[in-house]
Amino acid sequence: MAGRPREFDADGARDIAMQLFWSQGYDATSLSDLLTAMGLSKSSFYQTFESKLSLFELCLERYKEILVGAMSKGLANAPSAMAFINFALVDVANDTNDPLGRRGCLLMNTAAEFAQRDPGIARCVEAGIQATRDVFLEAITVAQAAGDIDSNARTEVLADYLVTIVSGLKTQVKAGASRDQVANIAELSVAALQRMT
Repeated sequence: MAGRPREFDADGARDIAMQLFWSQGYDATSLSDLLTAMGLSKSSFYQTFESKLSLFELCLERYKEILVGAMSKGLANAPSAMAFINFALVDVANDTNDPLGRRGCLLMNTAAEFAQRDPGIARCVEAGIQATRDVFLEAITVAQAAGDIDSNARTEVLADYLVTIVSGLKTQVKAGASRDQVANIAELSVAALQRMT
């Protein structure tokens, strides 16, 4: 016998949960917190999402989609690949003016909180990081073809470098760094990128 149809927006509820996990972390977010924020009963929650951990995996996947979608759109609309790279780093400084921006990166927050203790979560984090790396890899390849980055530079290493720099910048923002501090590091990193071979 089929169960009662769901009378709520599951995607919307997931996005609310994502914001809560992003602000508080996985362990600090209780089931009660989730039920209250999502406006769900316990039975509806388990019927739809199965468990807190399963919901968290969905949230990480959604975060990856949003992040990579924004990056891909930014690269497509940028006047050059180098301009996109510069913006991707320097724009992190603007997070210092936004309380929500001070939350850091959900993927990296999760990596720090979980390490490798859950294989499913580790796979979600790895997939998210790889997806952002792929966008940077594309940008570097285009910038090399345009002569903005040395064509002999190791493309894969540079993509890893950018992922590491952005992650570090977001962590600095979360730790309370000022806008000037973050912007200065970002600008120095872009200049260093153009000198790498």
